[in-house]
Amino acid sequence: MTDKPSSNFSSSAMRTITMEAEAVSALTGRIGADFERACQLLLACRGRVIVTGMGKSGHIGCKIAATLASTGTPAFFVHPGEASHGDMGMITREDAIIALSNSGEVAEVVTLLPLLKRLGSPVIALTGNPHSTLALAADAHLNTGVETEACPLDLAPTSSTTTALVMGDALAIALLEQRGFTAEDFAFSHPGGTLGKKLLLKVQDVMQTGDSVPSVDAATPLSQALLEISNKGLGMTTVTNADGRLAGIFTDGDLRRTLDQQIDINNTPIASLMSTGTKTANPQMLAAEALRIMEEHEITSLVVLDDSGETRGIIHLMHLLHAGIA
Repeated sequence: MTDKPSSNFSSSAMRTITMEAEAVSALTGRIGADFERACQLLLACRGRVIVTGMGKSGHIGCKIAATLASTGTPAFFVHPGEASHGDMGMITREDAIIALSNSGEVAEVVTLLPLLKRLGSPVIALTGNPHSTLALAADAHLNTGVETEACPLDLAPTSSTTTALVMGDALAIALLEQRGFTAEDFAFSHPGGTLGKKLLLKVQDVMQTGDSVPSVDAATPLSQALLEISNKGLGMTTVTNADGRLAGIFTDGDLRRTLDQQIDINNTPIASLMSTGTKTANPQMLAAEALRIMEEHEITSLVVLDDSGETRGIIHLMHLLHAGIA
């Protein structure tokens, strides 16, 4: 290999992206009976979906298995070389197989075909050669072939691995939609990190409750309401009716607007100054949904009401920040 200075990295990148985008676009014309058959086989699978492939196809297979597993289709990757040396024991007749090979002739994968047929496990092949050994032996073949690789030598798997990856995503999403897979289902396989928090954390997990909830009755003078706001540290207080139910709120924003008026803070009841039409949340609401409401209405807190309309707490933007949601 000789060292030659490159004068145009950008043009190379643009050519690569264009070639791979065109290769992916060509896949839409290949979605037909075999794709439907593949989805039906995977939906009918009573075991696990086993994904296998060698080399770069194996790396793509690992990602496809991970995507399937996280979207409602239990799956894992089995290395075809290791399968020939004991790991075939990981595969049962209840499983379905997704086998990747651009040529469709890679020895490590083709060697497994008689064993898989003997088990009776359905095989779905992703290859670039519909006439290959793997494609012809499969119960369903998905053509991921490309005219040329993005690699200028037409050697390094580039466009072909991209099309295989996209076809795997197409299978996973088709199955997800058919199963009626929900965000709550997704949360069970993604409990960690920010994503897990957004999908699992509920308002009741982070809201301020009990005596720490700022509250005054409607007859309370503004001066005492300000003390309640200061003591509870949320920049607002709830205002309740005589029966203890929510009548409105008074916030630091309401206070700024009140300063323009010449009022007696010791004698003016908070009911005459409070905001009504209060935005609320339910304890069972996802914390991420509470954040969306705050952002949509440009506010920093929500009163939390249960199904009977009783005040159960306050959720503030700072609670969401501390929880890693905002």
